Amino acid sequence: MIKLLTLFLFSTLLLAQNPNVYAALGDIIYNNTDNIDKLKEIREYSSMVQKIETYTKDVKRAKKNGLAIENGDPTKDKKDYLQKIRELSKINDFFLRDVRKNFKQSIRRENSLLFFNMINSGLIDIQRNKEEIKKYYLAHSEDVNTTGVIQTFLDEDEELRLKREALRNSYISKEEIQAQKIKRIIDEDTKQQKALQDSLEKELKEKKIKIRETQKKELIR
Repeated sequence: MIKLLTLFLFSTLLLAQNPNVYAALGDIIYNNTDNIDKLKEIREYSSMVQKIETYTKDVKRAKKNGLAIENGDPTKDKKDYLQKIRELSKINDFFLRDVRKNFKQSIRRENSLLFFNMINSGLIDIQRNKEEIKKYYLAHSEDVNTTGVIQTFLDEDEELRLKREALRNSYISKEEIQAQKIKRIIDEDTKQQKALQDSLEKELKEKKIKIRETQKKELIR
């Protein structure tokens, strides 16, 4: 019984470590896996649940193989392992790009829940985006949850706390905030609709020109 428990604890400890084989590539994948798996809890990723689950299973399998190679298992091929983590690296990069895209979109759309989820996902470079995060928070302090990254900023930054208090003291009603938010969303949608309409009209105009040119050529013949 003691021997079995020792083996179990040893295998658990091993799995908690990343393989040293191709660590420069593997560590990035393995260190992001738990955070990518948590994306399943976010509404915007509901259509990707199956993709995320498949990915995390593949990562766990790859990690196990990497550890086996490191421990000298002759049944595991090093080249196959490298090929697999290269494939997983591409999927990891896809999720990182998608989180960055949703972070930017949350700011543009003033979606504070998505903003909160993205900055606390563990998949955003917080320091690189610090000023942008602080700026959004100050403009939406009434409806942004401060748990996590924002609270860390507030704990570290006295100036940010003072600005927040000044904004709260100037008080704008929730109804006014909501009305302004709706107006900004409508304005953004109107802008996008106009851009789409202009694009369609341009395409239609180009088609008409091509048709006329074709007809002229046929008449000349």
